Amino acid sequence: MPPNEEVTNTADELSRLHRMMRTIRQTEEELARCHQRGLVHGACHTYVGQEAIAAGVCAHLTKEDVVFSTHRGHGHALAKGLPPRELMAELFGRATGCSRGRGGSMHLFAPEIGLMGTSGIVGPCILQACGGGYSLKLLRSRNVAVAFFGDGAVNNGAFHEGLNMAGIWKLPVLFICENNQYATEVPFSYSGGGQGVGRRGEMYGVPGLEIDGNDVIAVQRAAGEAIERARDGGGPTLIECKTYRTRPHAEGMGDFTYRTREEVDAWKLRCPIRRLRAELPIVLSATEADDLAKKFDAIDEEVRESVEEALKFAEACPLPDPRTAFEHVYALPRATPSASPPFPVPVPERVISFSQATLEALSEAMARDPRIFVMGEGIGKRGGNFVTTKGLYDRFGPERLCDTPICERGFVGLACGAAMTGTRPVIDFMFADFVLDGFGEIVNQIAKMQYMSSGRLTMPVLLRGCIGVGHSAATHHSGSYYSIFGQVPGLRVVVPSDPADAKGLLTHALRSDDPVLFLEHREVLQAKGPVPEGDHEVPFGLARVVREGRDATVVALARMVHLARSACDQLEQEGASIELIDPRTISPLDHEAILKSVAKTGRLLIVDEPAAPFGLGAEVAARVADAGFNDLDAPIRRLNGAFCPTPYSPPLEAAVVPQPADIVRAIRQLLLE
Repeated sequence: MPPNEEVTNTADELSRLHRMMRTIRQTEEELARCHQRGLVHGACHTYVGQEAIAAGVCAHLTKEDVVFSTHRGHGHALAKGLPPRELMAELFGRATGCSRGRGGSMHLFAPEIGLMGTSGIVGPCILQACGGGYSLKLLRSRNVAVAFFGDGAVNNGAFHEGLNMAGIWKLPVLFICENNQYATEVPFSYSGGGQGVGRRGEMYGVPGLEIDGNDVIAVQRAAGEAIERARDGGGPTLIECKTYRTRPHAEGMGDFTYRTREEVDAWKLRCPIRRLRAELPIVLSATEADDLAKKFDAIDEEVRESVEEALKFAEACPLPDPRTAFEHVYALPRATPSASPPFPVPVPERVISFSQATLEALSEAMARDPRIFVMGEGIGKRGGNFVTTKGLYDRFGPERLCDTPICERGFVGLACGAAMTGTRPVIDFMFADFVLDGFGEIVNQIAKMQYMSSGRLTMPVLLRGCIGVGHSAATHHSGSYYSIFGQVPGLRVVVPSDPADAKGLLTHALRSDDPVLFLEHREVLQAKGPVPEGDHEVPFGLARVVREGRDATVVALARMVHLARSACDQLEQEGASIELIDPRTISPLDHEAILKSVAKTGRLLIVDEPAAPFGLGAEVAARVADAGFNDLDAPIRRLNGAFCPTPYSPPLEAAVVPQPADIVRAIRQLLLE
């Protein structure tokens, strides 16, 4: 720091900064030794050399401010208030670790102190911090969200999407880029098209700074100004802190194939802890500097003793009970209102469409719960491509009906952070094909967050979009994908077929603390049917018997329910009695209802629009073959769409999905076997 720069730091502030940097340094050095001893079972990414950044930024944060971090997050966790003993216990895989032994070095959770998690994947923390900022803005809080990330993240789409969203919505977010010169082993001088990170903020209307990340006083000052501006509604700031990690990317990795010993040694001389000591005579009087140096010595000894105690504690702690490995995949079940029985009797006098039913459910939920907000492209004044939010913008305003840029990964990642910080986002994808751009955020972040936090975070995210072949939409607007997402633990997958179920299941989804993928077949959006008025809720995991029968069971989903019902009605005229089961949800899947039906009929046909390999039909067939084999009087049959992309021309389109005549023919064949 230049001698002529105005200094406002007191001796107490400098002591706190030194204590935190020494705590980080000594804890990390001990963890490196523990890794060599085999106490750390997996990766160990230390923060040695970068301590000034975490200490300087977190010096301004309260417990209610939220931090989202990356795989090199030990320093951020400690600076946010995590005791070293809980960090060490986590890396040792112990039950007392901050993530209860579920996370290790790269997945640290302590939401009680505002540490919302660290991620082993580059970029999500940026989007999650945007979500935290959006929650804080919606809840009218003066708190802030902070994302810590390395220079490798700035070449990732999450960085650009996150800064753009934060810029246009003036979110109270700090983006802290710890440019330690290497993304794993790739130098920033090679990977960054433009050498400055801080100046990139200007492209998105975000103030950007480039500072010396080894100068804790400079970091503290810059972060303090940015945090105060964010608290006052001034929006986000990007701060590039130029620094260096003096240990390998991860302990045990080779270090001198991509950098030299001379380079590392040169940066060690720029150690932020040593630098603060050296600057005491500059920022204080000679007497004050001498007294503070002695105090620093005493702090060093206190930290050494506390780290030794933390090590003993962590080594003595028990390993987790293996039975707990299956806990917190989903939120604890919530009692369903008794007003809606599992199989409600519709009111015949009131007939509305599928899309009207879901709009009614969403509107009622938003009126009840001010934490619910909707994001998507064209869902504001326009009301959505499929009128999913028609009229809601005028009723609830732009913060709760928020039109987004075309950045699916961005606003899905934002939804994750928002759910972690107290709000209930609804993400409207328009077409479910667009869900795939946010696939990593859904599978690696949203679906796993409750589990990795040991149930301390819930994930009330509703992701909705249209599926299915029809209207010559061709291959990028016709996918279904529910079988893919049905394989993801922690995610609920819902596919209603009629208006009453659409309202009831969406109501349940909007009250759920689990993430829900709600898929609506485009060809049934205007289908009409009786729908109960008022608070109508249908729990997940309960199949519906669409029609009863005795000769064969047909399991169908979404549009195929309508086609199968028509086929069953036709066959009834021929004397065949067919039972039709609509699972309604893919995850959870009501196997018991299907097994019960097969036990009665002895025959099973699964009709599913997507292609057969690894799909819903394969799962149902496997379960029935395993648990209901003795009830079968014929082989299980499947009728699926073709294993090819969806074409455009109507005759080609019709050729790749099951048609009513195909279903009739398949049932007839099954009855003959």
